[in-house]
Amino acid sequence: MIYQLAAAPDYRFPDVELADADGLLAIGGDLSPRRLISAYRSGIFPWYSDDQPILWWSPDPRAILFPDDLRISRSLKKTMRNKLYSVSLDKEFESVIRACAENRRSDHNPGTWITEEMIKAYITLHEMGYAHSVEVRDRDGLLVGGLYGIALGRGFFGESMFSRKSDASKTGFVRLVQQLSDWGYQFIDCQVESGHLASLGAKPIRRQFFVTLLDQALTADDRRGKWLLDAERYDA
Repeated sequence: MIYQLAAAPDYRFPDVELADADGLLAIGGDLSPRRLISAYRSGIFPWYSDDQPILWWSPDPRAILFPDDLRISRSLKKTMRNKLYSVSLDKEFESVIRACAENRRSDHNPGTWITEEMIKAYITLHEMGYAHSVEVRDRDGLLVGGLYGIALGRGFFGESMFSRKSDASKTGFVRLVQQLSDWGYQFIDCQVESGHLASLGAKPIRRQFFVTLLDQALTADDRRGKWLLDAERYDA
């Protein structure tokens, strides 16, 4: 039985172990900042389409990338050494999240789970200093890749990425992981498995283990506000 969320101001979620076999835990509620932050702190994230109510998920297994496990292919190392792209943080959050939404639309699938409601909610989290974007530009200064996610404690929760040129999103992701490692972040939550993320070093772990890691990461203070990259580093 899927849990029906209570109306605000009750932002509590049920235990993640009550999720069904697909990871669906709860339905309803809203995308207010308090609700979203409560969800991420509990190991839960929203994922739904325009024609659905808000659905809340906590899959088992969970795809996680530990910074030390980052894998960079030979071709990607070459791309980064040749400095085909420049990378920045928190310069164009709205442009990045809208590009991620557009990247998931096609002639066969005109919808996207990054709905307008989701976009507005995450822009609010960005303005509050919780949500962050990575921008990747080519040598002409065009935005050709990027990603966004939520940072809490020493955990980063990746939401989506897009790429308009070869290796663009991977370059941004690698640079983000390197920076998060320097800042002492313990993991990057990739939510569900994919071949793309596995090629970069993400691996599935049991949900119970993820919750333990999450609790440890949340003992640290949040790194809120606009992020800036440390000195440029392209030697992967």
